[in-house]
Amino acid sequence: MLRAFTARRIAAAAAYGGGGITALGGATFALVMVEARLARKIISATPNGDPPAADGLYGEEYGRVGRGAAPPALSLVVLGDSTAAGLGVHTPAETPAAVLAGGLAELAGRPVRLTNVARPGARSAALGDQVERALEVRPDLAVIMVGANDVTSRVPAAESVRHLAEAVARLRAAGAQVVAGTCPDLGSVKPLMQPLRWIARRASRQLAAAQTIAVVERGGRSVSIGDLLGREFAADPHSMFSADRYHPSARGYAAAAAALLPSLASALDLEPDLESWPVETRIGDGVLPVYLAAAAAAERAGTEVSGASVAGRERGPRGRWARLLRRRSAAGGPEAGPEELAGTRTEPDAATS
Repeated sequence: MLRAFTARRIAAAAAYGGGGITALGGATFALVMVEARLARKIISATPNGDPPAADGLYGEEYGRVGRGAAPPALSLVVLGDSTAAGLGVHTPAETPAAVLAGGLAELAGRPVRLTNVARPGARSAALGDQVERALEVRPDLAVIMVGANDVTSRVPAAESVRHLAEAVARLRAAGAQVVAGTCPDLGSVKPLMQPLRWIARRASRQLAAAQTIAVVERGGRSVSIGDLLGREFAADPHSMFSADRYHPSARGYAAAAAALLPSLASALDLEPDLESWPVETRIGDGVLPVYLAAAAAAERAGTEVSGASVAGRERGPRGRWARLLRRRSAAGGPEAGPEELAGTRTEPDAATS
């Protein structure tokens, strides 16, 4: 319940221009800063370079079926930070954007043109410029993954959420569906030691819950990344993390994409294969106020939160109604590699280069 009220307070502060960070005692703050500098040194000791460029047309074969008019390609844009950009992998097919584009093309039975405007190191404040670029391609669907750099840079949570809320509102106003992968749980990062790991986990989950409120309030849907496959990451960090021990590996990105893909399909009113994405559980009884739904989602990775209505009304006495849904993916677990999900990419043509 405490996280629910904290998330609600952060989201309200974002809406009204306030907000701050939790104060720490002087000795604790000094210790955290020393540990943070050490973690950054470890993380940066193995640079990844630039992420692979994955922009292009996916599922091109769906545009060649029969002799009738080819179905138009869906426009998918990906915005956010290094996780959205795919930093840490070596080939375009291994990036989460490519996995999502290939999977979406298969579900929709039509080509998907991917445009990735995400940039490594981006904070939520960078979303404004990224939205400008995204709107140039008239997206049908936008995926946003951002927040980790805000936490590590000690950006006030309300400020981070305000930028995300503005981005979602602009994309929705342009007619795009929006799915946001909320801030990952930085407490799972190996270079972080206690108490920094505990503080990072707490800050990450509070931000994720507040992001959920902002996204759903503005007509998008969120999927909690959290400590997705946390036990698998802990048991096999060399496989699930890339060489820098901070960004996911190809297997890690495939797991995150598998959690997002059913929500992308649902946002476009596609019918996901229920054998591949069976509903594991509906959390709560029916629908909940969005701030309670956000807190519940932050505690359970892979949970989707979307807007709902009760008796024909989208809002109740405690705010926007929301529904929680968690799917169990048979096709996108840790055993599934990115090549099984991404499909075939066609190199960008002159119109999009």
